Amino acid sequence: MDTFFIAMSILFLLRIRSIEASKRFAPGELGKLMGLDRIPEVKTLRELRNELTVQRQCSRWGDELSALWMERTEDSLYYIDGHVQVYHGELASLGKKHVSRQRLCLPGMMEYWINGTDGLPFFYVTAEVNEKMIEMLESTIIPKLIALHPVDARRQALYETDPDYPLFTLVFDREGYSPAFFQRLWEKYRIAVLTYRKNVKEEWDPLLFEEAQVQTELGASTLLLHEEPLESDGVHLREIRRLCPGGHQTSIVCTNRKMGIDMIALFMFGRWIQENFFRYMRQDYGIDKIFSYGIEEISKEVMVVNREYSNVNYRIKKEREKLSRTRATLYTCNESLDKEHTETQLKKLMNQILLHKETENQLVENIRVLLSQRAGMSYKVPLAQLPQEARYNKLDTESKHLRNLIAMICYHAETALAAKLRPHYDRAGEEIRALVKTIINQQADIIPDYTNNLLQVRIYPMPNMRAYKAAQNILPQINDTKTCFPGTKLIMYFEIMTI
Repeated sequence: MDTFFIAMSILFLLRIRSIEASKRFAPGELGKLMGLDRIPEVKTLRELRNELTVQRQCSRWGDELSALWMERTEDSLYYIDGHVQVYHGELASLGKKHVSRQRLCLPGMMEYWINGTDGLPFFYVTAEVNEKMIEMLESTIIPKLIALHPVDARRQALYETDPDYPLFTLVFDREGYSPAFFQRLWEKYRIAVLTYRKNVKEEWDPLLFEEAQVQTELGASTLLLHEEPLESDGVHLREIRRLCPGGHQTSIVCTNRKMGIDMIALFMFGRWIQENFFRYMRQDYGIDKIFSYGIEEISKEVMVVNREYSNVNYRIKKEREKLSRTRATLYTCNESLDKEHTETQLKKLMNQILLHKETENQLVENIRVLLSQRAGMSYKVPLAQLPQEARYNKLDTESKHLRNLIAMICYHAETALAAKLRPHYDRAGEEIRALVKTIINQQADIIPDYTNNLLQVRIYPMPNMRAYKAAQNILPQINDTKTCFPGTKLIMYFEIMTI
């Protein structure tokens, strides 16, 4: 099993995004990285994958990893966002989701990822069918966060003595906007939220906004901010707005009473770091690729949207559109009566008005019947009540979970290496990830020294002096860890050949 995990990690770090793609690379060269004469064949890797997934232990392993990663962070704030794994096959019957990056509704599996303020992923959950963010938050994400969230002595003391101090804060987009939901979270768990406000119509006086210094990873940034209390649906919230250079006002709502206005702006507008994470994982790690082509049945007790209800709802929408167009035409005809017409024109206009009146009455009756029909239906029904050909299933989630966990470990390792390189590289903000990929893909000599229990890794010269100096500066820190190569007692020792 160690062979499988090492092989998959090497494939991901080398941007070989699937087991099948490993066939296009020299097996001997990949095998040397594992201490073998060659990397296992695709068939062998698939068999090892199946032996692991059949045990159904990925969730347990994921929880242990999440707890380990969350203990290392000092923040009590989590970014939550959805990601659609688009599916183009015919084996599974999946509901359609809106894919924002393609601006289309496509069949796929919805995943909700939980990341830290530095963009590092902690865990993710998969929706069964078409569950919305609020439903997933209440049923799955929040109970899991409460179980995994680290609480040290200082946080526990503040939580117990200060009634305004939240357990932690969630940051998400407008999909999770619901004042009633915010109130439930605070009253039940004392969890705060930070999100954008929906349906903002009024504008504030631009003279109210004041400059605030917000410290970001790219340096200090000056924003025009202002805060006012907001009551929405009987729920009291904090509303913070940013005045953009073009005059647009971006509205943020928050239930965290202890967070400063500058930190609210920093964390809300810092959501781009999770979007960048999704883009990076799609392009470099291929998280949308299917790891196993199996499907799983969904529990027949799961509540899904009633297709008959949706069809009737769609017909009501179309009938109302026709009614709006008919009334608009009727209004135009009635306005024309005030003008001078010949007897023939007036007779023709009156016939048109009568015809549109009949059409309007017929459409009103159709809408009344459809509304009565919809009133007798349930919006959601158990999956068992759907016809067999219309029932949903899902892709194999266990194998996908295994793949994502290994990819997350690799991403954490990359990020740790980038953090060490950052102080030694001039253009770290723009090129640090590119430098990490350059170091990973750089050729090297691997020389075992069994006498001294060393595994010397002599990296070939870097492409330029800046990269060479940055890598050279962090090697002592890496060598001080005295990490053994898996399955051996050989301590890895890294060095870079001089240019």
